[in-house]
Amino acid sequence: MAAAMHDSFPTAPIYTTVALPHRLPKELRGADIRTSAMQLLPGIEQRFRQYFMLYPFAVEHFDLSAFDLIFSSSSGYAKGVRRRSNAIHVCYCHTPMRWAWRYEDYVARENFGRVTRSLLPLSLWGLRKWDLRAAQQPNYYIANSRLVAKRIKEIYGREAFVIPPPIEVDRFQMSSVVDDYYLVLSRLVPYKRIDLAIEACNRLGRRLVIIGDGPDRARLEKLAGPQTQFLGRQSDSQVNHYASRCRALLFTGEEDFGMVPLEVNAAGRPVIAFRGGGAMETVVDGITGVFFDQATSASLEAAIEDFESRSWHQQSLRKHAEKFDRSVFTFRILQFLSSVAPASCVSELTAGARLLSGNVAARAWPRLAVAR
Repeated sequence: MAAAMHDSFPTAPIYTTVALPHRLPKELRGADIRTSAMQLLPGIEQRFRQYFMLYPFAVEHFDLSAFDLIFSSSSGYAKGVRRRSNAIHVCYCHTPMRWAWRYEDYVARENFGRVTRSLLPLSLWGLRKWDLRAAQQPNYYIANSRLVAKRIKEIYGREAFVIPPPIEVDRFQMSSVVDDYYLVLSRLVPYKRIDLAIEACNRLGRRLVIIGDGPDRARLEKLAGPQTQFLGRQSDSQVNHYASRCRALLFTGEEDFGMVPLEVNAAGRPVIAFRGGGAMETVVDGITGVFFDQATSASLEAAIEDFESRSWHQQSLRKHAEKFDRSVFTFRILQFLSSVAPASCVSELTAGARLLSGNVAARAWPRLAVAR
């Protein structure tokens, strides 16, 4: 997401609380990244989560008074940056602060220990109060899915325009060869429900390839039968290889959006997904994949057998994924910004959208700041 924003506005400075150099994507290594004083805290690379109560102060102390337009990418704090009264702030919200408003869901995702689970709630009252105040800072919200737009409305009382996040369609190539295995591409944590994929494939006698790593790996390996293979983290080229040759992706968790099904579609392969969350906005039942309705291995088994009775068309899958390509995302963002931006920015935004529609890279300008 940050890389796509930088592509759209390559000369706009990026303000962020902390930048961890070894985690920066290569597209951002030459960007004008401006960090807060938190960057100097001891052990920040290892302890950045433990300093969570300092982030509100950090984002509020950015001086963005020189900018007419602020575009923030936020799943937590960035929406709280302050602006001039006549500046416009557009927030792309991935979800309202999960650890404040969906605590049980958050700790399940992060696999926290008992001590952290008991202490963290003590800090949440003040954080929620700050988050509600910070949520009023942006002039406009963009949500990454209808599900997130609904949460923004329920928690913050704000309307949001939906623009799905970008995928890199060109990263994936289709294959004329389809091998006899199902695929999981995921961080290995409990809420992803990869155990359902393992149990279903065990009972059906299907081969399963799992790419990814995480704290749930040891438990999942104990559940796995002889036809399940754990490959750990893999390079982009290997991910493409397995994605383009699998029978289908098994997408068993409930996500806010879920980009992996679209990436596998870009590789020309369909998806078997749990009917919930963002997958309902990206999987077209019977065209790009099938759903299973209950979070049980039996429901998934029935979906796999249904899937195997159908035929799938690679080009249709690829064309569906292309609707979510980075170029489409950038064009839609530029269109939205040009409709709400101050007059000083509109001409360059609309010119950027026209250039992009002609497959020419859009330029940016110094009157815009990006916060994340």
